[in-house]
Amino acid sequence: MKKNLLFTAFAVIFFLVSHAQDQPKFGIDFSGFVKTDLIWDSRQTVAIREGHFLLYPLNEQLDANGDDINKKTNFNFLNVQTRLLGKITGPDALGAKTSGLIEAEFFGTSDADVNGFRLRHAFVKLNWTKTELMVGQFWHPLFNVNCFPGVVSFNTGAPFTPFTRNPQIRVTQKLGSKFNLSFAALSQRDFVSNGPDGPNSKYLRNTEIPALNLQFEYGVKNDEKKREILAGAMVNYKMLTPRLSTTGYDDKIYATSTTVNSFTGMVYLKAKFPVLTFKVAGIYAQDAHDLTMLGGYAVEKAVDTITGEFSYKPINVLSMWTDIHANKANWEFGLFLGYSKNLGTGTDVTKNYYARGNNIAYLYRIAPRVIYNAGKFRIAPEIEYTVAGYGTTQTDGTVDDPKDIGNFRLLIGVYYFF
Repeated sequence: MKKNLLFTAFAVIFFLVSHAQDQPKFGIDFSGFVKTDLIWDSRQTVAIREGHFLLYPLNEQLDANGDDINKKTNFNFLNVQTRLLGKITGPDALGAKTSGLIEAEFFGTSDADVNGFRLRHAFVKLNWTKTELMVGQFWHPLFNVNCFPGVVSFNTGAPFTPFTRNPQIRVTQKLGSKFNLSFAALSQRDFVSNGPDGPNSKYLRNTEIPALNLQFEYGVKNDEKKREILAGAMVNYKMLTPRLSTTGYDDKIYATSTTVNSFTGMVYLKAKFPVLTFKVAGIYAQDAHDLTMLGGYAVEKAVDTITGEFSYKPINVLSMWTDIHANKANWEFGLFLGYSKNLGTGTDVTKNYYARGNNIAYLYRIAPRVIYNAGKFRIAPEIEYTVAGYGTTQTDGTVDDPKDIGNFRLLIGVYYFF
């Protein structure tokens, strides 16, 4: 009898334990890293957060003796990229698997807020068999999380590749086992367009529609052979309203709703082999200030001399990059190459630019790196050599007689993951 009771109790306990193990665990799992960036530049630069997020070298600024004021080396040590991430899981809803994510860091929202704790990502996902709905703040589709430069620098290849996070609604549909089609509607928050009142999200908010993105992607993966091919293309549309009013020749105020429209297209390819991963992308961008790239827009001409109404033209930019690295468990040797060209506006404009680098004809960058991983510890030295071709801006927005201004950056990233 005692044996039967003991057996029954053991069976009940085994059932309860095994049943509990079968149940999904809901809640939030935290991870992240502590990071220190050690930076040295050969001259002054155009950068964000006390030089941390490098874009390109500053132009010459000659003093009374003809010496370049900006040819001054500088350094910095920063920990502002230290990051905390929380992955959230929960029960099914509407017949879909649910999940969420929150990620933040100490990068701040401006140079005045450096060290400030800021939101990076915050979204919820619903996943059905072939459809995914994401609502929240995440990378812009033009920053493809499956194909982006693997550099050590926090600029992640900018300004040669789009770099922006946006509040958005994104729907992704599987078309068979190899193809995906996604559509997104986006607003702006930390990465915003430029305009008469400086960088601000209001130029997009004051239009009738959000920014729109359509993406088509093909991908095949063989984990056993350690091979992967990913290729895709996307197009992005954005409309801004730079002003709500103008001042006429009679000093009276007139309402206006004139807009500037822009399109951006991108193609990309990723090929992964057992010993090497190769990535490449090409971008044709209009009004790319909010993408942390060269460009923006300019006032084209006055269309009504009575009300002071203006028309606008976006600046066109062609950019391309490639990234190659070895697939090693502890050691990674990589090389990033980037090039960007200012194509101008295609027509004559005024000197009123709302743009980044409108006096730059081209940019290019060469950045080799070495990454060493030892468990949760990582040390990653990288050299960035970035050149900006500064010249004279022409009436059509192109830049003539460029002079190369270069900067060497030595960067060492030290990480501890948890």
